[in-house]
Amino acid sequence: MKIYHKFLLYQNKLLKPYIHIILGLVGALTYLASLALIVGVVYEHGFPLSVDEIAKIQVLYKAVWVIFLIDVTLHISLEYRSTKKQYRGLAWILSVLLYLTLIPVIFYQPEEEGAILQFWEFLHGKFYHLVLLLIFSFLNLSNGLVRLLGHRTNPSLMLAVSFLAIILIGTGLLMLPRCTVNGITWVDSLFTATSAVCVTGLVPVDVATTFTTSGLVVIILLIQIGGLGVMTLTSFFAMFFMGNTSLYNQLVVRDMVSSNSLGSLLSTLLYILGFTLVIEGIGMVSIWFSIHGTLGMSLESELAFSAFHSISAFCNAGFSTLSGNLGNPMVMTNHNWLFISVSFLVILGGIGFPILVNFKDIVLYHLRHFWGFVRTRKLEKHRTLHLYNLNTKIVLIMTFLLLVIGTLAIAAFEWNASFAGMPVADKWTQAFFNATCPRTAGFSSVDLTSLGVQTLLIYLVLMWIGGGAQSTAGGVKVSAFAVVVLNLVAVLRGTERVEVFGRELSHDSIRRSNATVVMSLGVLFLFIFILSVLEPQVSLMALTFECVSALSTVGSSLNLTPKLCDASKLLVALLMFIGRVGLITLMLGIVKQKKNTKYRYPSDNIIIN
Repeated sequence: MKIYHKFLLYQNKLLKPYIHIILGLVGALTYLASLALIVGVVYEHGFPLSVDEIAKIQVLYKAVWVIFLIDVTLHISLEYRSTKKQYRGLAWILSVLLYLTLIPVIFYQPEEEGAILQFWEFLHGKFYHLVLLLIFSFLNLSNGLVRLLGHRTNPSLMLAVSFLAIILIGTGLLMLPRCTVNGITWVDSLFTATSAVCVTGLVPVDVATTFTTSGLVVIILLIQIGGLGVMTLTSFFAMFFMGNTSLYNQLVVRDMVSSNSLGSLLSTLLYILGFTLVIEGIGMVSIWFSIHGTLGMSLESELAFSAFHSISAFCNAGFSTLSGNLGNPMVMTNHNWLFISVSFLVILGGIGFPILVNFKDIVLYHLRHFWGFVRTRKLEKHRTLHLYNLNTKIVLIMTFLLLVIGTLAIAAFEWNASFAGMPVADKWTQAFFNATCPRTAGFSSVDLTSLGVQTLLIYLVLMWIGGGAQSTAGGVKVSAFAVVVLNLVAVLRGTERVEVFGRELSHDSIRRSNATVVMSLGVLFLFIFILSVLEPQVSLMALTFECVSALSTVGSSLNLTPKLCDASKLLVALLMFIGRVGLITLMLGIVKQKKNTKYRYPSDNIIIN
């Protein structure tokens, strides 16, 4: 017994280092297996395969399956206590589902017909195996990506690199033979992938005739990933399924998704995904009702059309499966509800997830208040005064003003021009739609080259301002623009503080807003200047329009994108990347941060005016 107790006492001390080494090696092998599985699935569905190649891919799938089984088994058997703490309920469920794949291996196929045979065939089927292995692969890779944050990786640089990685993966996918009708150059593929991930909408080719169904699926997946944000998705998977993220990881992710606290971090991620799926689902149904039985499509094609445009609209991407975008003759008449549905999806996607969460809190507050009145027949004496936070108020007011002013101005300038011959209802619908899309969706219903100069200038302003912060929209953001205007008003009035709605704006908010505006104008000037050298035959208006559209991730163009040379396309793609990642975020990842010093220099004034 003494020897036994000594073994129990020292086993952890003796074996733990070796256990960590074994689990580390298996973990590294699991990451490689996850990548290999995804590459295998892409290769299988992207290329026409021979019988021999199909057999080799099946061997790859079996090898990955064995590695995942070994990984889960070793974690449970060798480090059960830590695994129990790290794994969430869903991770245990997935582990059980993985072990169920052993049933067809252990037991022979039942001879009698019935539920048992169907269950055995389902567990033995390729669909069950492949979906489960893909889920495990994405979880492993997401967990590994979030773990990198634990090594004090620069969060801004991590965000930029994650977007770049998805763009490169998307570029490769779009070049697969089964994704295009007659092939595509690597520059056009890179440009399209960048536009999709950066939810812009600028494309050098006609999407409807260039890409197959597989290609369109790749594009919409890139749009969804880009709209939500790579780190948002990976953080959600890592925290929701595994739950083994460090405190530093959670602090970084909290800042990325603007969560109020660490306790509400997971709920914030759930709200972001939940709002996205619910709004896109409602939008899909609304679009389907507007086009059902009018486009000569089958039910499956109508649902696919509705889903594609709902995701594209909410993510402010501006991609369409129709030739000529939404200006296609098939939808230009008797489809006002389609344009209204797309417009509201664009608005909801562009106001930002923090505002949607605030809306949720307001609705729940009123529901609780109403239920209390129904239950007690008495009104509550103490009510919350500030239901709408300052950010929500500024974004909603600015969004409302930009939409109203934009709609009225575009209607006034285009009523008897590009809208000539339309019914009055169609004119107002098109005016509202064309005031909504520059902020920053990129859908088009009329040829932008037919618009007047005044309307194009309105487009430029709306594109440059963009949508709300922490949203799928781009631009300098309405909140930053509002802060700059409020600061200007304070300077003109001679006040030292910038105040609005009974609140004083922080010095940091004013500094970041001013920096964003200045950097945006500086980057635009630089790229317009370079493109004017590369494209001397193009008008300055068209180049400016293209650059503002790219940096603000809008997607509107004066039909210039397909005419650009390869070097210009790469520059515009870089501009889209900068606009999606964010100027401040990108510079924080590149420029070395200076430590705060405890001393201050004497203040002095510079002569201005």
